[in-house]
Amino acid sequence: MGRSNGVVQEYNDRPNTFFANDHLWALSKQAALDNGIERPKGYRVSWHHNPDVEEFHFGPSHPMKPWRLRLTKNLIFAYGMDQAMDVVVSRKATKEEMAEFHREDYLEFLEKVTPDIFNEQSLSRYNLGIDCPVFSGLFDFCSLYTGASVEAAHHLVSQQSDIAINWAGGLHHAKKYEASGFCYVNDIVIAILELLRFHPRVLYIDIDVHHGDGVEQAFWSSDRVMTLSFHKYDGRGFFPGTGDLSSHGPTPSYKSGSNFSLNVPLNDGIEDEDYIWLFKQTVQPTVDAFHPTAIVLQCGADSLAGDRLGCFNLNIPAHGACLEFVKSFKLPLLVLGGGGYTPRNVARLWAYETSLCIGTPSLNPSIPEHTPLRHVFEPDGSLLPRLSETSRFENKNSREYLWNIIRVIHESLKLVARNPSVHMDYFPPGIDQLRRELDNEMEEKLRGTKNGRRYLENDVGAYAQVVGKGE
Repeated sequence: MGRSNGVVQEYNDRPNTFFANDHLWALSKQAALDNGIERPKGYRVSWHHNPDVEEFHFGPSHPMKPWRLRLTKNLIFAYGMDQAMDVVVSRKATKEEMAEFHREDYLEFLEKVTPDIFNEQSLSRYNLGIDCPVFSGLFDFCSLYTGASVEAAHHLVSQQSDIAINWAGGLHHAKKYEASGFCYVNDIVIAILELLRFHPRVLYIDIDVHHGDGVEQAFWSSDRVMTLSFHKYDGRGFFPGTGDLSSHGPTPSYKSGSNFSLNVPLNDGIEDEDYIWLFKQTVQPTVDAFHPTAIVLQCGADSLAGDRLGCFNLNIPAHGACLEFVKSFKLPLLVLGGGGYTPRNVARLWAYETSLCIGTPSLNPSIPEHTPLRHVFEPDGSLLPRLSETSRFENKNSREYLWNIIRVIHESLKLVARNPSVHMDYFPPGIDQLRRELDNEMEEKLRGTKNGRRYLENDVGAYAQVVGKGE
């Protein structure tokens, strides 16, 4: 059951918001039967979504396309996966909830700015522009995707769900005082803060092709949150240009948060087998050393082969194998979206990973004929096409290179295991004045030093060898 105060609408029967007619609804229920979809036994899954978030538009040439969420929703319902989950139409986050992390002046600016009413100096101050454009309804967009993450965290904390999903969330680049990398409000940080009200330790894992810098920075000095990011890093400007192997928290090692930020920097072209192997070799010892009581997994789809801004050779089942491994720990799990700039593949991935969450991995790979907008997935009409056979990069990740990453991560984890901080620093809703002053000092140093994401990543996906017809 959802909250009883009326701010969340939960559908236990037909979700009229999503299906336009009885015929589609009947076909969806039949698809659930055909695919053996039923509510999982022993645990409960909730999917948090508000269809209004699909309607926003960053601009015709911008790679971020919120309509990917509509494609995802269409697949989830066409297969009948809603039959196995609590489908929650989430409310907007309040400004007060977003202010748990973000500065109030920044939120006030987002609330007031419009494409027709803006100040160039303010745009620069808060890092809005080409990467993070001002579009109609910007604040509502942020409130919608953040509200879904907050409600998903509430479901975990209240034990209404064991796995809570928000594919609209996962915007991991946003900083406390500014937008960054297509992200305006960091719903992940706000959701983790909600989890920390109940859970002593939260593990954040990020499998987006880009470094989860905003989340890492937010919890840089905390020993209650461990961040583990798998991403492309070349030291030459691939956005956001952070997350090298030696970056693992504050120094010296006695400072709070030291060794609680772990990074797995990868080169172009990593393949399925290596990625899954590396993921397991890294995540298992991290869980063993940190002993999290909840996990947040950011499932950015731009790490798939063929992504417009990606550079890996991963196929959908390999990406999903990471989620299944995390699920196997049987800890409260918040599953979020993130990057992903080839919309049809984003939808395929997140629909498939939804099936893993509900314990139905063997869906018919042929997308149901009654799926709205099914033509987007043509010509193959498959849920699980071999993306790496369409577009691929040279694999520049040798086994020696990957073994070195594992070695360094394991050495860092030894320091965590030796001093597990069982007392755990108290992490109040408001950060103390000293930390605020340090953050403000860091802000001033960082201003004016950034390079735009879209400039750095211009046509990055074009460097793949095209072996077939791409997006």
